[in-house]
Amino acid sequence: MSAALTKKLIRQPVEALESHFGHSGFLDGQDRVIEQITSGRDGLVVMPTGGGKSLCYQLPALCFEGVTLVVSPLIALMKDQVDALVAKEIPATLINSTVAWEEQKDRLNGMRDGRYKLVYVAPERFRAESFLRALEGVEVSLFAVDEAHCLSQWGHDFRPDYLRLGKALRKIGKPQCVALTATATPAVRADILEVLGLENPFEVVSGFSRPNLSLAITAVDKKAQKLARLREVVGVHKTGIIYCATRKKVEEVSETLASWGMRVIAYHGGMSDSEREEAQNVFLRREADVAVATNAFGMGIDRADVRFVIHYEVPGSIEAYYQEAGRAGRDGEAAVCELLFNYADTRTQEFFIEGANPGAQAIRDVYRFLLDAADGDHELHRSIEDITDGSGLKNSMAVSSALASLARSGYIERFDVPGKRMRGTRLRKPDVFPESLDLNEEALEEKERRDREKLKAMVEMCYARSCRQQWILEYFGEEDAETCGTCDVCRDDGGDDREPTDEEHLIVRKALSGVARMSRKTSSGWEGKFGRGKIVMMLMGSRSQEVVAAGLDQLSTYGLLKDQGSGYLNALFRAMGDAGLVRTEAGEYPLLTLSDRGERVMQGGRNYRMSWPERGVGAVASADLEDRGFDPALYSALRDVRTKVAKAEGVPPYVVFNNRTLEALARYQPRSLDEALSVPGIGEVKAQRYLRGFLAVLKDWKAAN
Repeated sequence: MSAALTKKLIRQPVEALESHFGHSGFLDGQDRVIEQITSGRDGLVVMPTGGGKSLCYQLPALCFEGVTLVVSPLIALMKDQVDALVAKEIPATLINSTVAWEEQKDRLNGMRDGRYKLVYVAPERFRAESFLRALEGVEVSLFAVDEAHCLSQWGHDFRPDYLRLGKALRKIGKPQCVALTATATPAVRADILEVLGLENPFEVVSGFSRPNLSLAITAVDKKAQKLARLREVVGVHKTGIIYCATRKKVEEVSETLASWGMRVIAYHGGMSDSEREEAQNVFLRREADVAVATNAFGMGIDRADVRFVIHYEVPGSIEAYYQEAGRAGRDGEAAVCELLFNYADTRTQEFFIEGANPGAQAIRDVYRFLLDAADGDHELHRSIEDITDGSGLKNSMAVSSALASLARSGYIERFDVPGKRMRGTRLRKPDVFPESLDLNEEALEEKERRDREKLKAMVEMCYARSCRQQWILEYFGEEDAETCGTCDVCRDDGGDDREPTDEEHLIVRKALSGVARMSRKTSSGWEGKFGRGKIVMMLMGSRSQEVVAAGLDQLSTYGLLKDQGSGYLNALFRAMGDAGLVRTEAGEYPLLTLSDRGERVMQGGRNYRMSWPERGVGAVASADLEDRGFDPALYSALRDVRTKVAKAEGVPPYVVFNNRTLEALARYQPRSLDEALSVPGIGEVKAQRYLRGFLAVLKDWKAAN
């Protein structure tokens, strides 16, 4: 057990809370965490953005003798935290690459002399044995790892420098350690504990729910639609952050907003440290209303009045999306978080995945170039671009990832080159040939597979028409999550989605069992083997040659739902897809399989809502109309028309057309009033009263596509 358990408190947390922070009580969950830390236990804290994670280690630091080391990944984040503490007359400082070595030594001496209670340290400092030796004689009472998801290779923001922290902990005497993050799945939490080697740790996972955030995903087909929606949201909500996937897009969007007369800053990795720091400070000083940035911006940013967060492109994971969305509404007031979704944008994330996951051969190619280019001292000063060209690779991100992998395996060492914005490379085992590199190829493949699964889950959420917040909470392991009532799906019309009756729940479980029998269960989830059509045929008890030849008539679920009719089952499967119970795997042939949520429902869970098809609904609306498939952008355009009509009529949207009818319009795309009358849910009266605007949108859509 940690030696920290023998420590005594020099003051009580409640006293320090009031005297230094001016608070008379804790936020939800903080008291539990602080009680565990002050008792001396190692631990892991998962607390949503805005939930007060920082106080969970800052307050105990004031109650312990000695110094609390805080590992923090961003220089700007450290500076913000230290400035805020010093303003409260709490002795704090930082040590990172911007601080000269002589000044670092002075601050280390100050730690020994008791001048500081909190010292923020960049993770790369722990690369140097000299830094670890310099900590000898320093009484480290608490080792706090902020943004701890960076520890896990399975997390959304893995940083190799964090992997050294477990070893560093042991070298400085294994002080009490607490890891903190806002977003971590159960797998990532387990990885964090393993990397740090924590003993008898407590785990506090506060609710991920952010009830003040209204989450929305808007399908956009063209750049003009994105900009129009961007202008609308920014015009209404004024203050916020727009996340873009690339530097180029950050510059493009920020220039567009500036041309609209908005006060805006840009922030991305292509800017210098000083440029990024100044941009961030401008935003924090409220001299700009909008920040357009890549994903690094906002980590730890304490601006409470952020009223919106817009994702201009789809993020690479639900973890990244929710962490970034959580930077809105930190004051507890209502805020909106909108993702502008175009499936084509996933190509950028695919590129990032390739860059983050070089294969074993790519790593060997990089190492071969390093061997050839190194000087007599086995060193070389080459930029990432030079190494990319020399190794024959095309993706410079993949080269950076390959270098990180070689460094973790002990084959090379990367170091700062004085006076240059680049890092040098030192070969630590120059006698090892590329073919002899000991690489864990299985782990490399597993990392890439997990990254692709994260992107797939993100895309599934974008297509699903079930409560956004519920979907996210279940992703993070909160299986009893309730619908939020504030996201775009919950607000859509309130008249369609409902919980199942006992009979409907049984039918859904039988249908899901059929999917399971026709899928493959793997260690990472379910993989599809058949399309929806074959699954429906099997459940109907079809004797067609393709069913019998595949042996599907031998399954225990064969003919299980033959009394329901193929039309109803097809409609049911579309509804189950919208509710996130099944998912379609893209490829040459779309294959249907279970989602994690669907597996829970199959096993009896009832925490879901659906837009239930009517009995007797056919697979097609009429013999003259073809089901053209569901297009989320067209559905969104039709939904906008419904909203306008409903407002003009002074009625709820579902009175005009419910979601099921709206989907049918998007699928069958009637060209005239007569054709529309064969769409389920459209009668003569509604057609005459409401249909004109919908047909106009469908006409324009067909012309454009």
